[in-house]
Amino acid sequence: MPRTSHWLLRGLRHVDGILLTLVVLVLGISLAVVTSASGQSPARISGHLVNMGLALAVMVLMANVPPHLLSKVGPPLYMAGIVLLVGVALFGEIRNGARRWLDLGFAFQPSELLKLALPLMLAWYFQRNEAVLRTKHFLIGSVMLLVPFLLILRQPDLGTALMLGASGFYLLFFAGLPWKVILGGVALGTASLPVVWGLMHDYQQRRVLMLLDPTSDPLGAGYHIIQSTIAIGSGGLFGKGWMQGTQSQLDFIPERTTDFIYAVFGEEFGYAGAILLVCLYLAIVARGLVIAARAPTLFGRLMAATVSLNLFTYVFINMGMVSGILPVVGIPLPLMSYGGTALVTLLLGMGILMSVATHRQLNKS
Repeated sequence: MPRTSHWLLRGLRHVDGILLTLVVLVLGISLAVVTSASGQSPARISGHLVNMGLALAVMVLMANVPPHLLSKVGPPLYMAGIVLLVGVALFGEIRNGARRWLDLGFAFQPSELLKLALPLMLAWYFQRNEAVLRTKHFLIGSVMLLVPFLLILRQPDLGTALMLGASGFYLLFFAGLPWKVILGGVALGTASLPVVWGLMHDYQQRRVLMLLDPTSDPLGAGYHIIQSTIAIGSGGLFGKGWMQGTQSQLDFIPERTTDFIYAVFGEEFGYAGAILLVCLYLAIVARGLVIAARAPTLFGRLMAATVSLNLFTYVFINMGMVSGILPVVGIPLPLMSYGGTALVTLLLGMGILMSVATHRQLNKS
């Protein structure tokens, strides 16, 4: 027992107390909302508890991995992810018109792996070339980003592709991407919008059109937005109370334990609850940026800043989607939505933040 306690204390030594407290607070809110949204389903509640326990264990494990070891994982993990994405394109399972999964004895979605592998790869690459960074290095980094982005976009999985693109852009930006390149990219992207619109699938175009006028198809493509905005608006200032939301309890809100869990939360806890939740998310992001600012190495700064802004982007897109100000793209609310893979991936990121915060040296060998 003493030896077990010794190892446990050594493992917790690399856990950032502030970050852990904020994460556990959001997970506690998540458990309450999933309990309500699932109709107190024992299977859903127990599954969520298992997912949280596994994800927290992975976070603590990752916090104990020194950054110099994390940096070495980037290239092989990235290459494995690309190979698996090619495998999806050639042999992947088709579900609901999308080819996103590989059958490895279990359904595996390689795009989730790239959410971690891409920033690790780019951070390793820029750390390796820190002393001689030139325009060519940013071009190579952009190609590293573009390859998985296009493979995921082809599946099609617009939501994950956009998140991967944002992750890669953040890392390139913090690595020193020149402003003239950024502004040129924005101009090029704006000019290419008509071409992008023509390449979008019909259902993706409908999602954008529904954002402009969801009432044009209230029982079809516009149903999600209409019901979620009704739920959030009806919550008022302090909400209807836990498990008292009519929209959620009467099954009007679709996917209420996953992508649209914020609608359930808004109805039951109101604007006051929403402000509290947003403040918790902003506190996590702020803590991550403080860790990035204090990191002694380029690798640590890039990873910490990218992980932090990735979380902010996820939250912004999901809340905007559920509130009816952004198109529905199927992105869960971080740390709140039910789902094992997404939660483990997110807490892997939190573990990386803790590793950067508590390991002060990066071995460049």
